[in-house]
Amino acid sequence: MSRIAYFLRKTFGIVKEHVGTDHLGNKYYFIPQQKTWTGRTIRARRLVEGSNMTESEYTEGSIPSEWDAWIRGRRKDPPTVEELEKNRGYREQIKKKAHEVEERDLALQAKEYEEGLVARPAQTPIEGHASAARFGPSQAGEGPVRTGNTFQPGSWTPPGINASKKTEPRANGASEK
Repeated sequence: MSRIAYFLRKTFGIVKEHVGTDHLGNKYYFIPQQKTWTGRTIRARRLVEGSNMTESEYTEGSIPSEWDAWIRGRRKDPPTVEELEKNRGYREQIKKKAHEVEERDLALQAKEYEEGLVARPAQTPIEGHASAARFGPSQAGEGPVRTGNTFQPGSWTPPGINASKKTEPRANGASEK
């Protein structure tokens, strides 16, 4: 290390070394291991200063994966511009191939459905349940809706039975048909 950097560290405290900038504008720094004027040793650190984010706003994937590996110490040297461009091109190529495979799979699936080799998934509507696509108030039907205070015994008849076909119970408990 140069004598000037050593003098600056001794005089002003911690000095950070700029090692690179990514395409998002984030700046990456290396703070070498050093001793303070009190004799305390400060371990080496790597840090990023986001151009548009604070430390609390950092999320996984908000910095390129190569720089993330360097920050976390999974790689020794910071990534080069050539390496970043090469990896970006590789990722674009993988996305393009994945899209092509997905299109071929959808075409093959449609062909199999058309030829009858594979049955289409059943589309059964589920009504009146929270996981149903159409959840809401139930439709008015022939069946009883509630048994609250307004229910009167004998006021409801099952669907398909006319009131004229009702029979009166006989004295011995049997009914006529």
